[in-house]
Amino acid sequence: MKYIFVSGGVISGIGKGIATASIALLLKSSGFKVIPIKMDPYLNVDAGTMNPLAHGETFVLDDGRETDLDLGHYERFLNDSLDSNSISTQGSIFLSVIQRERNLEYDGDSVDVVTSITEEIINRINKAGRSKNADIVLIEIGGTAGEYQNLLFLEANRLLKLKKHNDVVHVHITYLPIPHTLGEMKSKPAQMSVRDLNSAGIQPDIILARAERSLDSTRIKKLSISTGIEPEDIISAPDVLNVYEVPLNFDKGGLTNRLLKKLRLKKKANQDLLKEWRTFVESVEKTDKTVKIGIVGKYFATGDFMLSDAYISVIEAIKHASFAQGLKPEIDWIDAGKVIDKPSILEKYDGIIVPGGFGSRDVEGKIVAAKHCRENNIPYLGLCYGLHMAVIEFARNVLGFKKAHTTEVDPKTKYPVIHIMPDQEKKMLEKDYGGTMRLGAWKADLKAGSITRKLYGKAEVSERHRHRYEVNNLYRKDFEKAGLSFSGISPDGKLVEIIEITDHKFFIATQFHPELKSRPLSPHPLFMGFIKASTNKLN
Repeated sequence: MKYIFVSGGVISGIGKGIATASIALLLKSSGFKVIPIKMDPYLNVDAGTMNPLAHGETFVLDDGRETDLDLGHYERFLNDSLDSNSISTQGSIFLSVIQRERNLEYDGDSVDVVTSITEEIINRINKAGRSKNADIVLIEIGGTAGEYQNLLFLEANRLLKLKKHNDVVHVHITYLPIPHTLGEMKSKPAQMSVRDLNSAGIQPDIILARAERSLDSTRIKKLSISTGIEPEDIISAPDVLNVYEVPLNFDKGGLTNRLLKKLRLKKKANQDLLKEWRTFVESVEKTDKTVKIGIVGKYFATGDFMLSDAYISVIEAIKHASFAQGLKPEIDWIDAGKVIDKPSILEKYDGIIVPGGFGSRDVEGKIVAAKHCRENNIPYLGLCYGLHMAVIEFARNVLGFKKAHTTEVDPKTKYPVIHIMPDQEKKMLEKDYGGTMRLGAWKADLKAGSITRKLYGKAEVSERHRHRYEVNNLYRKDFEKAGLSFSGISPDGKLVEIIEITDHKFFIATQFHPELKSRPLSPHPLFMGFIKASTNKLN
């Protein structure tokens, strides 16, 4: 088994996840079995308790593990599903070691940060590799070189290099800024980030040099001299408009061949999956028609800045479906609070999405958005909380249950059309929050003749969930009589998974998160239908 560690320097958000996903694609296209792992320095046991504005969206795997958003990049680029072996936070690692100590599994030896923690890290890396029978394990180290939070991961990297010298490669992603007042690309921050890595006992084998534009020979020469890395091992990684170009740029820059040479591997014949990827990217570049989509939510603003990481899988799913239909999406963030008094702002969009979320802030704006789309025949796609909003709106304005609500927001509502399941209520009372929602892949039976079933093209689906509240079965007959169709139901008949309005251009909402299973080369059918309807093409 071979190992490739990926670290970052200078700034956070430099693109380690995209780079790791791209390397995984390049190696898979060369015929190798690859598994990526994210080693996150946070002491949180998983990503489920983190604020999406601070850490980005929580990406849920089929087995229910709540993970970092980088797992989404891995799955999209690999066109494959991963499991819990592909994520380890520092908190989960410490917890495992402490639990074993409590169980006397260390036979009375002292438990130390080094080597007890570092051995646990290495064991998890090897376990992940074995779980997929992988030829190569890719390990993305969270954080930035020079921070003490990720030193133990770097130490595990160093120790593994000592044991398996020729089987371990380190790729360092660094940044070369171009200050506008100077107009010149500066290499000093990149040089210093490599020195920070050196101070942890690691000399990178390859540098991915991030910058606004490609590096010139002068900058490459400076980096080579200051870091002791051969010029051909410094790969330029300029900004791109479409992240799906990144693996193609890396391959063109020689990254695939350099990695395989250092790992003493040769490409396997007839395994070039990049052909399909290249065709996809080229088709995107030729697209000039647009579709305008509005996302009504609350996880956008952080100080004076607007971020998209909280809904990155939704954004990518929109792109996948749009690209597949020869369209470029224009996506706007709509603050739900602004919709309450002015729902007409939605009319300039071809389609509206109300994504997942929690809590009471601006909930009325989302309900108004669902109402406006239903009444004005605007394509609507509700995702998890977006289903709850659509159900509440229908109850209030069609069934006449004027103060209908979800008990998440109004525990004393007269019409609890959305309520918490009994097992979830018990967990909430016990403050058992972490990893206890309805999580992971659950099956749903699709109603014969429904729009949803036509879009999927099959009678049963499996989709990923992350929620505590469900449609209240006491009101199901009322809804169905009034025209709200429950087109997806759990196999035992107890849980509503999908709703739709059949005499509408497109009005579908899901209890699950379909965006988590959308891929560039295989867009999700519900997003495909939504985009088609948004361009008046849905039959």
